[in-house]
Amino acid sequence: MPEQMTIWTFDWVPKGPRGFVRDLRLRWALEEAGLPYSVATVPFEDRGPDHIARQPFGQVPFLEDGEVRVFESGACLLHIAERSEALMPRDPKGRAETQQWLVAALNSVEMVTVPWWFINLSDPPENPLAGWMAQRFDRLEAVLKEREWLAASRFTVADLMMADALRVPKKLGRLDPYEALGAYVSRACSRPAFRKAYRDQLAHFKAADAARGLTDA
Repeated sequence: MPEQMTIWTFDWVPKGPRGFVRDLRLRWALEEAGLPYSVATVPFEDRGPDHIARQPFGQVPFLEDGEVRVFESGACLLHIAERSEALMPRDPKGRAETQQWLVAALNSVEMVTVPWWFINLSDPPENPLAGWMAQRFDRLEAVLKEREWLAASRFTVADLMMADALRVPKKLGRLDPYEALGAYVSRACSRPAFRKAYRDQLAHFKAADAARGLTDA
């Protein structure tokens, strides 16, 4: 039986980011792979030296796999995918396609969508990144009109990463003009592994509310 991995996340977060904290990506991947894992926590409000030693930017998630420690969600996903053919093919072509699309999700999509979202929080008259983001979506829409999944003709960790990077724009209506792209995110997020990972993350933070004596107003 494979050794159990440990996902590290925050002990608690405010309600806004729940369902989007990036330990969800690791939970989802391990559920898809059918690999055993546990969840451990670091304090949200006190990011001390032990946390920084594991994640130099004071973020989550990070992953422990025996003596191996990995931070950054993309790196963690690649590490998990190395352990499961369900997430990444073993043939060189399929492997390369999966890796390139996972990196594209981070470098060509999320590096635009996250700052776009951050600027959008201030409700500006015009978001200067909107055109750049639309250009990325135009290109991705063209790809997904021709295929169900991004790499190797099947669901891979690249789709997990890309779909999660697109969930915030979809929630905010920015994928409404993109039929193929919207359907792609819905397809990925309807997978049982995603739904379980999502429920588990919400339950984790709800339990933290109870431990703090917090209740819904």
